[in-house]
Amino acid sequence: MATSRIDMRIDETVKAAAEKAAALEGMKSLTEYVVRLIEKDSQRVINEHESITVKDDVFDRFIRACDAAKVPNQKLREAKKMAQRKGIG
Repeated sequence: MATSRIDMRIDETVKAAAEKAAALEGMKSLTEYVVRLIEKDSQRVINEHESITVKDDVFDRFIRACDAAKVPNQKLREAKKMAQRKGIG
């Protein structure tokens, strides 16, 4: 696995807290702890921005509207283009 380096400066208090947390979690190093946090949080942020969650009734209304449409209207065509630009569907 290829690796990259991140160089950063942080407050001594933040570093000490992170080192303590890493030790409490049984991590071998502060690097291992920071990498784990980055992996976990970056995936959360990506998922948050790449998915849409709606309530069941909203989804049901959407599906009914799609089923009732005989030909896609302008708004639906625009929504499709936006979804394609964002890589959704």
